[in-house]
Amino acid sequence: MSQSQSFNLVSDPWIKVLKKDYNETEVSLIELFDNSSEYLQLSGDMKSQDLAILRLLLAILLSIYTRFDTDGNQYDWVDLDDEWSVIKIDEDDVKTIGRSLLKTWKTLYSQKNFSSKVAEYLEKYKSKFDLFGETPFYQVNATVYDQNVPENKQIVKGKGTVTVKQINRRISESNNTPSIFSPKTENEKNKINFAELARWLITYQNYTGVTDKTKVNAKNKFSVSPGWLYSINPVYIKGKDLFDTLMLNLNLADYDKNELETQLCQKPVWEYDDINEYIQQRLSGMFPDNLAELYTVWSRMLHIEWKNEQPTIFSAGLPKLDNKNIFLEPMTTWRKNKDNEEFPATRNKNHLNEAMWRNFGQYIKVKKEGNYRVPGIINWINKLKSNKILAKHDNVNVITIAMISDGNATSQAPYAEVVDTMDAKADVLFDNAPDIARQWPTRIENEVLNTQKIATYFYWFAKEVSKLRGNDDKNSGWASKEVAQLYDKLNLPFYSWLASLKSNDDRDEKVQEWRDNLNKIVAIQAGNIFRDATANEIIGRDKDNIFTSYNKLRRNVYVSLK
Repeated sequence: MSQSQSFNLVSDPWIKVLKKDYNETEVSLIELFDNSSEYLQLSGDMKSQDLAILRLLLAILLSIYTRFDTDGNQYDWVDLDDEWSVIKIDEDDVKTIGRSLLKTWKTLYSQKNFSSKVAEYLEKYKSKFDLFGETPFYQVNATVYDQNVPENKQIVKGKGTVTVKQINRRISESNNTPSIFSPKTENEKNKINFAELARWLITYQNYTGVTDKTKVNAKNKFSVSPGWLYSINPVYIKGKDLFDTLMLNLNLADYDKNELETQLCQKPVWEYDDINEYIQQRLSGMFPDNLAELYTVWSRMLHIEWKNEQPTIFSAGLPKLDNKNIFLEPMTTWRKNKDNEEFPATRNKNHLNEAMWRNFGQYIKVKKEGNYRVPGIINWINKLKSNKILAKHDNVNVITIAMISDGNATSQAPYAEVVDTMDAKADVLFDNAPDIARQWPTRIENEVLNTQKIATYFYWFAKEVSKLRGNDDKNSGWASKEVAQLYDKLNLPFYSWLASLKSNDDRDEKVQEWRDNLNKIVAIQAGNIFRDATANEIIGRDKDNIFTSYNKLRRNVYVSLK
């Protein structure tokens, strides 16, 4: 590969977008920010890739608009060096900082375009966005790589590599485990162009797995990172177009007042003058203290050697991030352990078909002292609504995109990708009626819990039928399958009902509307089982038959919906 070779993400097209005429195209970073309102959405190789790239784009915007306003003027309360990196934040007037950042956000949103400062920033750091050179994008050069790995894993040894087909998360094939349903033929799996490579490098740093054996040199043993996005249950807000999506997820003025100095000192990975400093910081176990750094965090130190325009990718693991009680991350739901410590929630392959609405209270704050910490990005949207920047009747489209691992602790290879969306009016999701019990989130959560209770009754009905068919009592597979089918039938009606809600609705009538629909669907699903009854089920045993089981279900449903 020629020393003069270049593929620069600032000026060369590599990001896949969907235009408003529904045609796809590839654009550079400059083109994307200049024309973001002309694109509907990112449209990469998979939705998880789009999310990883969205976060990189947000890191760029955070780095600019926490330093400069929409006219390109530096804020009075921030000191910058020649590279525009933050030296100091003046914390004396927190309210002024908050007002100025919110004003910048509001001005950008009303103008429907980003300022020229974006192009100036990208030009300043352009060398860091090239796939080649001494500071290659999302990689290190050969010298840095060899400095930070064991001698027997240095580049000349040819060990510690991952293939293109392994970082391509649509294939995820190691040399030992062939991908049976690959979208590429065997001869094409390791072929890749520069634009594809750029997209998959970003994706791989976020969704990595733990199969590679080489680690960065460290004094103490550590568990390698599987990729940060792989370790959370991601949530973001989808707007009417790409500009809208970027802005709604640009939580510019949402920060912890006690950590103002660090949280406003944005430092994405490309702003490190010495990448060795970044690697040592990762080895120290320090969690990123600002969003731009978290959005661009590496799971691997990568180096690429080129031959005939095809890459050989050397990879060394970096430590897994400690995620206990770390609330900087805004794009995740949360869970608690038995000691009441909070962690980002994750999804596993046993819950692939569990729709978002079934965990409504994990996404939307249900009451003042809720059981769950809701995603920070949801609080940001609430702040925009409270400040009347978003209208109360605006739709809020909450999206989850999760790449699910195989559950194997020694591989954590991608198993499936889950995408789900939940749409509702802003004044419904953030209803602040004086009576908490009457607030829409509380009413919605009550209906979710009631629906789950009825689904449990349906499960016991199906299990009793299964026993009448002579199945082992321990074998609940058929009953579980029937409940899964019930939920499949409920998903679209619930989402449609949720999207139809308005703040001025008669709440009792709207709740009854859902209950009537739920009752009808449960009756249909139970009726399907009832109509297929065999002679054994009708005759029954021990005074029970399908009639008594069916009547018990209907009675329980009636009481629950009364």
